[in-house]
Amino acid sequence: MFKKKGIRYVLELNPSEVRLMTTALMNFRNKCLRDGKPTEDINALLLMVMKK
Repeated sequence: MFKKKGIRYVLELNPSEVRLMTTALMNFRNKCLRDGKPTEDINALLLMVMKK
């Protein structure tokens, strides 16, 4: 898979949006785990969202 580098987006989220995004990413991660798909990218996104 090819990834474009150089384009970066920044989102500013309020606490309720962070909670919603974290829940959605966790649900998607669990679904991928059940299906045996890789979760490295989702894990990286989760860390970015939960970092602040």
